Amino acid sequence: MADGPLIVQSDRTVLLEVAHPDAESARHELAIFAELERAPEHIHTYRITRLGLWNARAAGHDAEDMLATLDRWSRFPVPPSVAIDIRETVGRYGRLVIERDEEGQLVLRATDAAVLAEVSKNKRIQPLLLGRPSPDAFVVDAWARGHIKQELLKIGWPAEDRAGYTPGTPHPIELAENGWALRPYQREAVDKFTEGGSGVVVLPCGAGKTLVGAGAMADTKTTTLILVTNTVSARQWRDELLKRTSLTAEEIGEYSGQVKEIKPVTIATYQILTAKRAGQYAHLALLDALDWGLILYDEVHLLPAPVFKLTADLQARRRLGLTATLVREDGREGDVFSLIGPKRFDAPWKEIEAQGFISPAACYEVRVDLPAGDRLEYAASADDERYRLAATAPAKINVVKRLVRRHKGERILVIGQYLDQIDVLAEALDAPQITGATPVDEREKLYQAFRVGEIDLLVVSKVANFSIDLPEASVAIQVSGSFGSRQEEAQRLGRLLRPKESGNTASFYTLIARDTVDQDFAQNRQRFLAEQGYAYTILDAESIAA
Repeated sequence: MADGPLIVQSDRTVLLEVAHPDAESARHELAIFAELERAPEHIHTYRITRLGLWNARAAGHDAEDMLATLDRWSRFPVPPSVAIDIRETVGRYGRLVIERDEEGQLVLRATDAAVLAEVSKNKRIQPLLLGRPSPDAFVVDAWARGHIKQELLKIGWPAEDRAGYTPGTPHPIELAENGWALRPYQREAVDKFTEGGSGVVVLPCGAGKTLVGAGAMADTKTTTLILVTNTVSARQWRDELLKRTSLTAEEIGEYSGQVKEIKPVTIATYQILTAKRAGQYAHLALLDALDWGLILYDEVHLLPAPVFKLTADLQARRRLGLTATLVREDGREGDVFSLIGPKRFDAPWKEIEAQGFISPAACYEVRVDLPAGDRLEYAASADDERYRLAATAPAKINVVKRLVRRHKGERILVIGQYLDQIDVLAEALDAPQITGATPVDEREKLYQAFRVGEIDLLVVSKVANFSIDLPEASVAIQVSGSFGSRQEEAQRLGRLLRPKESGNTASFYTLIARDTVDQDFAQNRQRFLAEQGYAYTILDAESIAA
C-alpha cells in the first residue's frame, strides 16, 4: 500500500489529505480534470465530472495521463469501476466530428455507426440533420453548427469541431518589439489556441490574459471583435494593444454606450451587445459590421446569457475566451464548452506564482462579533434580509480602520457590495470611492492616481472586480460580497496578484460576521481559494491591534 495524499472512491470523488507532503503536487495534477467540491481544513473533496474529463481531453490530456495521476498519488488502488468510467467517458470525445465535405457542406461524421444512429434519432437533433451523404455522416443545417454541439453535449456525445473558420478580412498585426516578449506560458497558451482554432484559456488574474489576446491577434492577423465587461476595461484593452502591438489609435474602435466606432479592431461591451430597443437587440449589426476573423471574449465566465445565443450563430469565426476560472454561478459551463470552445490551456495560480510572474498572497478571514442589538435584529429578520444585515454590520467599520493602520504605507483597496456601506466606509476612512455611478473619466483618473502613488487608499464597489489593472495594490479588504461568489473571489484576489516592484507578499482580508449566513457563504469563497492552492488563516477581529 502506497502512502499517497489521495483516496479515490468508487463514486468518482477523490479525497486529498491537505497536510500530506505531496498534497501540492497531487493537487496540481488532479485539478486538470477534477473539480473541487469541498475544502474544509484537513480533507478536500474533488469530483471527477464528464465535462472536466472532456475539457482535459480537449487540452491534450488522454485517459491514461489522468489514470497515471490517480495511480501515482493514490493511497489505495484506484477502483476498477472508476478507471473504466474515465476511459469510457474520455473515449466519447471525438467519436463524433463536425467537419466540411468536399462540397463545403457541414457534416456530422462518426467513427461508430451505433453512436451516429443514436444521436440522429434524438428529437432535438433530428431537425438539424438534412440528409445522409454517406453511411458514416449526416449533413448539418448550415446555421446549426453551434446548436447541434449544445444538443450533443447534453446527451453525452461531445463533438469535436473541425469544420474550420472563415479567415475574416486580413489585417496586419504584429507584437511590438519594444523590450517585452510573451512569457513562456503565454506563448504556449497562444499556440494551443491557434492549433485548436477556438476555445478558452484559463489564467489567473495578473498573469497577462490581455497579452494572450494580443498574441492570438498577431498570429491570426485579421479583423478582431473584442467583447469586454465594461467601458473602463475597453479602454485598458485599447491602451495595452497600443503599447504591445503595431496597432495605431486609428485602427482601434470603441463600441459602447458612449462611443459607436467600428474599426479593424473593435472593442465592445457586453452591455451594449445585449441592450434592447422595442424588445429587439439593438446592436446585433455589430456582429456582421465587418468580416471578423477573430472574436475575443474577456472574462468569459461572466458572459451574459443572451451572448450565448448570439455566439451560437458565430461558429465560423475563431473564438477565444479568456478567464481566471471556468466556474459560472449560473452553471452554464457546458455552453462555454460548446459555443466558445473547450479549454485549450490552463496554468495554475501557484505554478505561475512560483515562476515569479504573479505575487504571492496571504489570505485571511477576519471574524467579527455582532453586538447584542444587531444579533437580535438579525435573528428577527426575514431570510432575504439576513445576508445584507450581516454583510453591512457596522461592527466591521472599526476593524477596517485597524487593518488600514496595520498596512500604513501600502496601497489598499477596500471592497464592498452595498452602496450605503461604501459611503460610510469612504467617510470613515476619508478616502475616495468608486461605484457604478462614478463617471468613467473620473474612475480612470482615480485608478491612475492610485497606480502612481498619489493616493494609497480606494473604496470600491464590485465595478472594480473586472479587468481593472492596479498592479501596485498590495492589500485588499473585502467587507461584503455577492453571496460567496467564487468568480468574484477570483477577480478580487486577482487585483493583488500583479507582480510588485517591492516583491512583498500581498494581503487579502475578508471580514465575516460570526455565526451568520455571512460565514456560511464564506465557505464557498474558501473553496475557490483552495482550488488555487491558497489557504485562509482565520483571525478574530479582537486580535487586530487598535
